[in-house]
Amino acid sequence: MSRASLDKDPREVAAMFDGVAAGYDRANSVMTFGFDRRWRATTAGALDAREGERVLDLAAGTGVSTEEYARDGAWCVAADFSLQMLRNGRDRGLPMVAADALTLPFADESFDAATVTFGLRNFVDTKAALVEIMRVVKPGGRLVICEVSTPTFAPIRFVYRKIVLRLLTWLGRRAASNPEAYGYLAESMLTWHDQRSLGEVIASAGWTKVEWLNLTFGAVALHRARKPEPEQPPAPEPAGSPAKIDP
Repeated sequence: MSRASLDKDPREVAAMFDGVAAGYDRANSVMTFGFDRRWRATTAGALDAREGERVLDLAAGTGVSTEEYARDGAWCVAADFSLQMLRNGRDRGLPMVAADALTLPFADESFDAATVTFGLRNFVDTKAALVEIMRVVKPGGRLVICEVSTPTFAPIRFVYRKIVLRLLTWLGRRAASNPEAYGYLAESMLTWHDQRSLGEVIASAGWTKVEWLNLTFGAVALHRARKPEPEQPPAPEPAGSPAKIDP
């Protein structure tokens, strides 16, 4: 069994998630005290995937989030670079694709929306991944990111970093098939962007209308953005239209 370093080498990260795939969903529920289900439901509400839309769920793991987002009839594909994660979710009956976030195997403007749930911080280059995601989303399309963040109230932030993360790591190690991986997960939480910083990264990748919502005192944050639509040139005046005449 292996764990990745904070350099986030894609092969190391993929191997690490292959190692935790067997018990990953159960370990997540244990270490979040069941809050993971509430966060997915809130993400689904922000995504607002509708019947007839095509949605990319990137870093989808076993597809537990994809299943949630497809409930209202949207066609949702689960994409992940951990083959073992995808294998463990194949009974869900969802379309699944092995994919690297930096080189997605999809044509330009293939999706109406894209989402990443607790996976963005595992990408080796966050901005490059966000640029690549924007490539496969249609103009005007939506981006929704659910990720760990920073509690905004100082006393809660202190307790979260000094006590809660250690407790979560302890619980995860006892529920996981690869206990060492949960050392990386806790470290990656501590070194991840806060709400505003991640919003700035999303905007720097070209997304517009970036906004965020704090969940669970800010320990988790939901970011939402739009792919800009091409600017339309002003319509020419019809030939022979009368000019304004000042009195």
